[in-house]
Amino acid sequence: MVKAASSRGETPGTPPRTRILVVGGGYVGMYTALRLQKKLRADEAEVTVVTPEPYMTYQPFLPEAAAGSISPRHVVVPLRRVLDKCRIVIGEATRIDHAKRTATVETLATEEEGAGPLHLEYDELVLAPGSISRTLPIPGLADYAIGFKTVEEAIGLRNHVIEQMDIASSTRDPAIRDAALTFVFVGGGYAGVEALGELEDMARYAARYYHNIKPEDMKWVLVEATDRILPEVGPEMGQYTVRELRRRGIDVRLETRLESCADRVAVLSDGSRFPTRTVVWTAGVKPHPLLAATDLPRTDRGRLRCTAKLTVDGVEHAWAAGDAAAVPDITAEEPGTETAPNAQHAVRQAKVLADNILAALRGEPLQEYEHKYVGSVASLGLHKGVAHVYGHKLKRYPAWLMHRIYHLSRVPTFNRKMRVLAEWTLSGLFTREIVSLGSLEHPRAEFELAAGLRKHPHRPPAHEPPRTGED
Repeated sequence: MVKAASSRGETPGTPPRTRILVVGGGYVGMYTALRLQKKLRADEAEVTVVTPEPYMTYQPFLPEAAAGSISPRHVVVPLRRVLDKCRIVIGEATRIDHAKRTATVETLATEEEGAGPLHLEYDELVLAPGSISRTLPIPGLADYAIGFKTVEEAIGLRNHVIEQMDIASSTRDPAIRDAALTFVFVGGGYAGVEALGELEDMARYAARYYHNIKPEDMKWVLVEATDRILPEVGPEMGQYTVRELRRRGIDVRLETRLESCADRVAVLSDGSRFPTRTVVWTAGVKPHPLLAATDLPRTDRGRLRCTAKLTVDGVEHAWAAGDAAAVPDITAEEPGTETAPNAQHAVRQAKVLADNILAALRGEPLQEYEHKYVGSVASLGLHKGVAHVYGHKLKRYPAWLMHRIYHLSRVPTFNRKMRVLAEWTLSGLFTREIVSLGSLEHPRAEFELAAGLRKHPHRPPAHEPPRTGED
């Protein structure tokens, strides 16, 4: 049993309230705070959520947002609306000194104020900053590649793909055309396969509106270092996915690595070379760098060492779950197994974590996180998918339908569920949107053109560097 700490009351004669600090506004952060605000008594505790963005991103919908099936606004959940009983601080936690129960936070106003970062004191810490893309020292990767973890990256990639089709349609140089119509995706997990499947499907549809581009003119390449893709759906479904992608003309390269993408040329370990203007990197994640700026114990892989009760191992009043936490999987047959860093575990861990904090506040015993993995679903484009759920294997339309039903049931708030359902209904009745809004990345472009700072509305002024991979 872990007894929660309490802070002193703000007014003489008032009972003390525990200060709970939640670092991170993702799955774990939002769901933990949401459950706490529902179950805490008003005089029991106060919850502060520190997050760099004012919203939680439902990442399974990023591929559909990139394909235009869902509006970007409906892929995110506004934290201030959902967590209306919590204090929301938009900023980046840069250091945690748990021995002093203090978190250092840099907000949007920190630099302008000139008074230094905030120092937030707390009694109970929930550390859930998530993960970031795991990059490798590959020549050209940092200069030209784009990730696929945020809604900004998803929409930027959609705009980029359509922009490349516009370039290919208008250029008179065959080399530029070929590079523009070559799209290389690195990583055969969920993010890479679903992003590739949805964007290829979208581009294939968009090609009908170009007089000089046919679907077979485009080259889509999936590069995976291991001998299989989508390991979560099992070997059989993974092999089916490879066959399905290849049937659509997608070049799937297994047991192959990206060795360089310098000078806009993707060089693979099998000797292949692809001049390309698009490299999408989805080859894994790593713990958030904030974890290294704490005094909490970590594993060899940099994740927080946790117990099955979601407490940080050997540390009082510190809790963690999700991508940042190494949580023992007590349902696994092999000792030492940890739960996978995915959304399915994160959402369920958040529920147990919140309940354990409540139990600690009230002097009750804690429960262990125990969840058997039920299966996985993946979309490969409109009406295409694979699924392996409760031992049942599904393909094509049934798997795609299950993918939509499952994630519609999991996306937070009734508001978002209805908006997503309405968009799906409308997209089934009308044609797809194929417009690129890449100009959104430079909202001052037209005004700078009028002021003489630019010579072209789509090119940055002299003092502004060109957009990576899109100029």
